[in-house]
Amino acid sequence: MLRGEELKGAGLAVAATACFSAGAVLVRFAQALSPFEVTAYRLLLGAALVGAAARIRGLPLALEGRLRLQVLGVGLVAALHFLTFISSIYYTTIAHALTLTYTAPAMVAVASGLLFRERLRARQALGIGLAVVGIAILAGFEPTLTARMLTGDLLALGAAASFAAYSLLGRQLRAALPLLRYVFWLYLTAGLLTLPLAGATLTAPYASGPLLAVALQALLPLALGHTLYNAAVRHLSPTLVSLIASQEVTGGVLLGWVLLGEGVTPTTFAGMAVTLAGIILVLL
Repeated sequence: MLRGEELKGAGLAVAATACFSAGAVLVRFAQALSPFEVTAYRLLLGAALVGAAARIRGLPLALEGRLRLQVLGVGLVAALHFLTFISSIYYTTIAHALTLTYTAPAMVAVASGLLFRERLRARQALGIGLAVVGIAILAGFEPTLTARMLTGDLLALGAAASFAAYSLLGRQLRAALPLLRYVFWLYLTAGLLTLPLAGATLTAPYASGPLLAVALQALLPLALGHTLYNAAVRHLSPTLVSLIASQEVTGGVLLGWVLLGEGVTPTTFAGMAVTLAGIILVLL
């Protein structure tokens, strides 16, 4: 049973997961814009919110010259992650997009074994196998699968791979920088890198609804969700926090059903359940 500090950490993790869960639905509400516009504006506004929070707390944001090239590299991969994830929601269901993107921990486990000789535990190997089976159920046995959905599914897997890559690439950088300074430069760099693509696919004049949805994406999943997640890690085991956060899939699918009427087929549910079971085994 959780007590004291751990209970506080669990509460923070649940709040972070609730913020994360709103992300996919908010992308749906912003779909009058191109995915490039949604990605760039979300990241730049997220950077502004994090920067403002850092200033209020009196934390410096200046970046040492030797770290700038590293930030550029990690920011490029992060831009690819956010762009592929947001784009996937334009093509496939929220259930598919979230479930496939959350295979990232399995990819991190495999990459860590190959790159850093970190040995996979038997439970992790089983979890990776289950995640692969879950993906096969989602993509191979989904009765409503179309070429458009398959494109979205592939984009979601790209989002998982790029998330795994920037998680690994950012290991040293996260250790070298305070949290708010790190995420400020990460979001700012990724946002600036995607801004030319947003300009090339400009859909202006803008309606207020899609812009509000983008602003809420910057506030909830990015600024608040990330901050609450990292606060939770200070009070509770990172493994337990990650397990709670994986329920973004459940929360996002429920919100999609309630707010958008986007239900799931029995096959989708089975694929989600098997994939999430695999992810949990990898994280344990």
